[in-house]
Amino acid sequence: MAKVVVGLSGGVDSSVAAAKLLEEGHEVIGIFMKNWHDDSVTISDDCPWLEDSHDALLVAEKLGIPFQTIDFSKEYKERIVDYMFQEYEAGRTPNPDVLCNREVKFDIFLDFAQKLGADYVATGHYCRKRTKTNDKSETTFELIAGKDKNKDQSYFLCQINQDQLAHALFPIGEFEKHEVRTIAEKLGLTTAQKKDSQGLCFIGKVRLPDFLQQKLAKKEGDVIEITRNHTMFSKDWGYTPYQFDKNDGKVVGKHIGAHFYTYGQRRGLGIGGYETPLFVLGTNVEENIIFVGQGEDHPGLNRDKMSIPLSKCHWVNPNDQLKKDETWKGKARIRYRQPLQEVTIRRSNNHITFDFDLAQRGISPGQFVAWYAEDSLIGSGVIQ
Repeated sequence: MAKVVVGLSGGVDSSVAAAKLLEEGHEVIGIFMKNWHDDSVTISDDCPWLEDSHDALLVAEKLGIPFQTIDFSKEYKERIVDYMFQEYEAGRTPNPDVLCNREVKFDIFLDFAQKLGADYVATGHYCRKRTKTNDKSETTFELIAGKDKNKDQSYFLCQINQDQLAHALFPIGEFEKHEVRTIAEKLGLTTAQKKDSQGLCFIGKVRLPDFLQQKLAKKEGDVIEITRNHTMFSKDWGYTPYQFDKNDGKVVGKHIGAHFYTYGQRRGLGIGGYETPLFVLGTNVEENIIFVGQGEDHPGLNRDKMSIPLSKCHWVNPNDQLKKDETWKGKARIRYRQPLQEVTIRRSNNHITFDFDLAQRGISPGQFVAWYAEDSLIGSGVIQ
C-alpha cells in the first residue's frame, strides 16, 4: 500500500491509471498540471486546458479521490517553450514531449508529490518498469516498452534516470488502448471515449508553424535544390552529415525563414511542378537557406551513420554505459512510433557512433535517438 500522486491530464489513459491504482489498494491523489497561460503567445483559439482540467475533476469525483490543480506555467515556459524557440532559431528540431517528461512530470511534479508525502508519481504512459536485484542486493530499474506496440511511449521517457524511475508507476503499461477504453466505459468515466490529445505536452492542440511565428520573425530566403546525382554523394562522409553550400544547387523558390523548417519535411514548402515531392535535406540558419531534393529516396535525405558526443548521451542505468572501444548490437529509433531499427553502437574517446543496417530518413539535429535491448530502453542521445 503506497501513497501515489497521479498526473490527471483529462484524458482516458491517466483516468484509468488512477482507477487501477485504487483497485490495487493505494492511497491516490489526482493532480492536474496547468502549464500554460502566457497571453503573449496564443496556443489556439480555444482553451483546451480548461476542458481538460474539468474532465480531470469529473474523473476524480467519480473515483472519490482528492483533486487539485497546480500551476507550473512559469517553469514550463522556462524549461520547455523557451528552449523550443532557442532550438528552432538555431536550426534544430527539439522534442517537447521528451523534455516535458524529463523537466516537468518527473522533476518538478515529482518534487511536488514528494512534498505531499507521496511514495510515487503515476502517469498514463504506455510503458512499464522492471525491477532488478543483483548479487550484491542492489536494486536497479529498467524502462520497458508498453505491451501495446502501437501506443508504446517509452521513447518519450528516454531521458529518465534511476531515481525518477524508482518513484514512478505506469499502471496501464500492461494494457492495450482498446482495453483501457473498455475499463473506462465499465467505470463510467467521462473520458472513456475522449479523443487522444494532440500537440504540445500537457498544453493541447497547436499548429506549430503558427506558434513559432509568434516569437520568431519571418525572413525570406532561397530554396536551393540539390540534385540526386551531385558529386558529394559519391564521397564517404563517414559519421558527418552532408554539408550543403549555396553553390551546390539551383534556386527553385523562396521560403519564410530557415528556422521554420526541419530535416525531412515535405509539407509547407509551397513549391509545385515536380513529379515527385520535395523534401528538406538541410538548413542553414546563418545564411537563411533551405536545401531540398526530389523524392524520399534522395541520397541527401538518407543516412546510415551518425555520431553523438558522449556529453549528449544519457543512460537509464549508468552501469550500462559502453566502455571505450566497446561495441554493442541492438535496436534504435530516431522518432516516436518509428519501428525499431537494427544498429551497431560503438564508443570512441568522446563519441558514440551509430551504424544502422538500413539508411534512416530525415535524421534531424535536436531530436533524440533512443536505443533498446529487446524491449528495454537502454539510453538516448541528442542528435547533432
